[in-house]
Amino acid sequence: MTENARRELLKRATALGIGALASANSAFPSSESAAEQTDQKAGAADFFPGFKRSSVKTSGATINFVTAGSGPPLLLVHGYPQTHIEWRDVAPRLAKQFTVVAADLRGYGDSSKPEGGENHVNYSKRAMAQDLVDLMAGLGFQKFNLVGHDRGGRVAHRLALDHPDRLTKLAILDIVPTYKVLHSVTNELATANFHWWFLTQKAPLPETMIANSSEVWLRSRFERIPPGILSKEAFAEYLRAFRLPGAIHASCEDYRAGATIDLDHDGADLDRKISCPLLVLWGARGAWPKLYDVLEVWKAQGSNVSGKEMPTGHFIAEEKPDMLLAELNKFLS
Repeated sequence: MTENARRELLKRATALGIGALASANSAFPSSESAAEQTDQKAGAADFFPGFKRSSVKTSGATINFVTAGSGPPLLLVHGYPQTHIEWRDVAPRLAKQFTVVAADLRGYGDSSKPEGGENHVNYSKRAMAQDLVDLMAGLGFQKFNLVGHDRGGRVAHRLALDHPDRLTKLAILDIVPTYKVLHSVTNELATANFHWWFLTQKAPLPETMIANSSEVWLRSRFERIPPGILSKEAFAEYLRAFRLPGAIHASCEDYRAGATIDLDHDGADLDRKISCPLLVLWGARGAWPKLYDVLEVWKAQGSNVSGKEMPTGHFIAEEKPDMLLAELNKFLS
C-alpha cells in the first residue's frame, strides 16, 4: 500500500468513527485540516511568542522545550495526551517573573521516543525524571521550581523522591499518587479511568486500535473540556504530535511502566516524603475528589503540603489559566 493510500484509509476510518463521539465534538471545533497538518512541524512561536525553542540530549533521550523570561527557574511539565503547549496560556505570564522552561516528556511531542526496554524501564518515572534533571542542569539550573500536571505530576513526584536537593518548590495538578490509585481500584475508578488499563495491554493491541482512529481517540480524551476552551489550532497541534512515529507506542509504554516498574519503585519508597513545599490542586469536576480526600492523601506524601480544589475538570491549565496563574504566583513567590 502506498503512503498516500494508507493516509486516505486512515482518514476514512477516522471519519467513520467521529459520529459516535458527538459529545466530544461539541467540546471544541472540528478540525478538518488536522490530518493535513500532521506532517508539518509545529510552530512553537504560534503558541509561545517570544520564547526560544530548543532541545537537549539527556542521558536517555532528546528533550524538546521552549524557554523565556528571567528570574528563578520554573519547569512546566504536561500530561497525557498533551505536550508542552498545555501551558500556552500560563507560561508567557509566568515568564514575567520566572525563567520558564516548558518541556515535552520523552515519548511525547517533539521529544525523542526511545524503545521501552526490559520491564518498560525507559518509561519509568525515574528515567523520565532524570531527563528533567539533565535538562535543567544543562541550562545551568541545579535547583528549580516544578509544576507537573497528570503524567507530568507523576514524573515530578518521582523526581522529588529521587532528587530532593533539586527542587525549590513543587506543584502537582490533578492526580493522586500512582501507588495509591492502583492499590485502591474500585468499579467507579476503573470506569472513569479505563484508559489506564487499556493502554497497559500487550503491544501492539492498543497501539493498533488507537492508530486506526487516532483523531477519534484524541477527541475522546478531551471530551470533558467545556465547549470553546480547546481551540481548533491547539487540537490540531496535539493531533500532529500524537501521530508522530512512535508516539502512540511511547505513551502506552508510559502507562505500562506505571503499572509495573513504577509500582516497584514507589513501593520501595513508601516511607519517604517529599521534602520541599508542595502545592496540590485538583479539579472539582474530575474523578479524584469523588473517590479520595485528595489533600489528605498528599499530606501523607509530604512534610509541607497545601492545596485546594479548583472549579474545573482535569485540564486546569487550559480551563482556568487565570485562576491557576494566581495560585502558582502565590505559592511560588
